[in-house]
Amino acid sequence: MRCIAPARAGVKIQLIVRGVCALRPGVPGLSDNISVRSIVGRFLEHPRVFYFFNDRQEDLFIASADWMGRNFFRRIETCVPIIDPRIKRRVIKEGLRLYLEDNVNAREMQSDGSYRRKSSRGKEHCAQNTLMAEYNV
Repeated sequence: MRCIAPARAGVKIQLIVRGVCALRPGVPGLSDNISVRSIVGRFLEHPRVFYFFNDRQEDLFIASADWMGRNFFRRIETCVPIIDPRIKRRVIKEGLRLYLEDNVNAREMQSDGSYRRKSSRGKEHCAQNTLMAEYNV
């Protein structure tokens, strides 16, 4: 996988996936700096957001579909940068932070490929419930 080399160089990588993930996080000397979190909740939607923070520069991209062979080779998919600071803050908040804080529907992948429920010490945080409440859905 392309994220192994940066992780081995010390880059912290957090993946939020909905389903299958072939990468094994936390393997000593290989993927120590990679964490994989799966979130499956009431809705099957999930953001396709790519966030890079380097030298105090935030780069944010959104994509149209899962990056799978069937999507790349049978139709046209896009990945575009988010440049407007207001929209960038909203996408980071709603598409990333809420899901990284989720301790209701989140499962963390272990280095053996199994998943363990994210512990909910203290207050429970559910990304989808938070978004529904915020937008009165």
